[in-house]
Amino acid sequence: MRLMRLGPSGCEIPVVVTADGEHLDLRSITADIDGPFLAADGLDRVRAAVDGRTLPRIDATGLRIGAPVARPGAVLCIGMNYAAHAAETGALPPEHPVLFYKAPNTVVGPNDEVLLPRGSEKTDWEVELAVVIGRRARYLDSPAQALDHVAGFAISNDVSERAFQLEVSGGQWSKGKSCETFNPLGPWLVTPDEITDPQGLRLRSTVNGEPRQDSSTADMIFDVATLIHHLSQFTVLEPGDVINTGTPEGVALSGRFPYLRDGDLVEVEIEGLGTQQQKVVSA
Repeated sequence: MRLMRLGPSGCEIPVVVTADGEHLDLRSITADIDGPFLAADGLDRVRAAVDGRTLPRIDATGLRIGAPVARPGAVLCIGMNYAAHAAETGALPPEHPVLFYKAPNTVVGPNDEVLLPRGSEKTDWEVELAVVIGRRARYLDSPAQALDHVAGFAISNDVSERAFQLEVSGGQWSKGKSCETFNPLGPWLVTPDEITDPQGLRLRSTVNGEPRQDSSTADMIFDVATLIHHLSQFTVLEPGDVINTGTPEGVALSGRFPYLRDGDLVEVEIEGLGTQQQKVVSA
C-alpha cells in the first residue's frame, strides 16, 4: 500500500493510494497517519477497508502533498553508512553505526520549499531511504526480528548545512541538521509488502537537472535490519519514528559540486518510492 497526507500544512487529509491510482479518504478510520494510528494496527484496518471497498474517493488534483507521517516523535539519522560516501569525505568506514538526531519539526512535505538558513554558505542535499517504525522496538534479540517492526519506507532528503555541522558544531552534528525544512519526506509511505528488498533500491539526486547521486542501498555499510536492531539496544523506537539510513556518494561535501544557492531545484528519487522536488529559497 501507499499512504499519503494531502492538503495544507497542519490540515492534511490521510489517504491511501490504490494500485490503479485512486486516492481514498481514510478519515473514517483515522484523523491522521501518525504513531498512535500505526500502533493500533492502523495498516491492517486500512487494508480491510480497501478490500471491502468502503472508502470514498477524493480528487487529489492540485492538493499539496504533506509528509506521509505526521510529526514523528523522533528522527534518528545514520551518518557515514555508504562505503563510497565515506570514501569521498576522506573518512574510514565506521566500526559501529553513527547516530545523530534531527528535530522532528524539520519534517516537511516532499515538494515544499527548502529554506537556506541565515548565514548559510554550505547547504547540501542527501537522498536517503527513510524507515518508519510501526511497532515498538526495544532490545530486539537479533536483526532477524527488525523488519517486523517496520510500517513502511519513504524518501528522505537529509538536508545539511555543513559549516554548521562541522565547523561550529561543538563536536556533534545537530546544528547543521535541524534547521527548518531540512527533512523533506515522502511522497508516500510504502508498506513492506511492496518493497521486498530494502537493500536493492536505486537512489538518485539532481540539482538543476544535473546528476549528483546515483547509487544503490546495496552500498550500505549497515543494512536496515542491522540498524533497527542496533538502535533498539540504545533507545526505544516508537511507532511513527523515522530512521534516515544514510546517503550515498555525490554530495557537495565531496568538493565535486557547488553547495546549494537561492533558486536551485533539487530532485531526489528512490526506486519504488517516488520522487521529490524542492526549490531552494533564502530564509
